[in-house]
Amino acid sequence: MASVMPVVVYPPDEGGGRRVRVDGEILGRAYSLRDIAEFLRRAGIEEVDEGYVAMSGLIEWRGGGPDIWEH
Repeated sequence: MASVMPVVVYPPDEGGGRRVRVDGEILGRAYSLRDIAEFLRRAGIEEVDEGYVAMSGLIEWRGGGPDIWEH
């Protein structure tokens, strides 16, 4: 991993999507752990997969953890 960037995953909205913010920038709306992993890869965080997303202590989950996807 090149560097550590603050990652925040916001609570699910009415459609089940969760906004993802990396290093202060909203990257988009995720509907699964796979989506979050892709956002992190695009942000330059290498070797990220769904398991990393679910277990990483570097991700701040707001409104529920990685298993919460419904409003």
